[in-house]
Amino acid sequence: MSAAQAIAGTHALVTGGGSGVGKAVALALAAAGVAVTICGRREAALAELAKANDGIFGLAADVTNEADMASLYQKAEAARGAFDIVVANAGMAGSAPAHKTSLADWQRTLDVNLTGAFLTVRPALAGMLARKQGRIIFVASTAGVKGYAYVAPYVAAKHGVVGLMRGLAAETAKSGVTINAVCPGFVETEMLEESIQRIVEKTGRSADEARASLASTNPQGRFIQPEEVASAVLWLCSDAARSITGQAISVSGGETW
Repeated sequence: MSAAQAIAGTHALVTGGGSGVGKAVALALAAAGVAVTICGRREAALAELAKANDGIFGLAADVTNEADMASLYQKAEAARGAFDIVVANAGMAGSAPAHKTSLADWQRTLDVNLTGAFLTVRPALAGMLARKQGRIIFVASTAGVKGYAYVAPYVAAKHGVVGLMRGLAAETAKSGVTINAVCPGFVETEMLEESIQRIVEKTGRSADEARASLASTNPQGRFIQPEEVASAVLWLCSDAARSITGQAISVSGGETW
């Protein structure tokens, strides 16, 4: 039985599902026969993706808002059943030297990347434990396993996501639920383009120079594609990965391991 056949007919939640890695994950899961609920704050992007794909359903929600996530679970599970798969992907990143980082910027980065990840998966845990099955995957970052300059809040938040994953995996290891993180390097998405623009504005380098500088962190000399991250997520959802839990899997061309 293929990975796609094994998860066909299940129900997945993908946060930040309207663009970038989240969109690629949602499309990969839908292609495998999974009913996919995507959420985000940009309703137009969610509606556009859902309209073009019968297996994808969009619900607007803010992952930092506990009431929003509770409402999302209630609506989605009433319509399509309990979530078998939860992919906590929503995230954001800013850039500034640590001594110029405001408390508000620090808190916002942790709220979206770390607290948002917790609020995304917490409502699924009790049901998955009762059913003795489920897949939870955090989309973290190589910033969750190493440091980068000028993004200290993001590094701290993504290290926190990896720690959250490991703690939850230890709690659930005997239950049939697996919990892992995928840690991509620089992925060619809208967020990457925003990072390149910030480098251009702050350093005066050209966009090509900024791109080359970021791509050079990957020993393969390239950016990761969203579909590569989606493939790793798809495998972790499959029965073939039933013994994989508590792992931070680097998708980075050898940048980290």
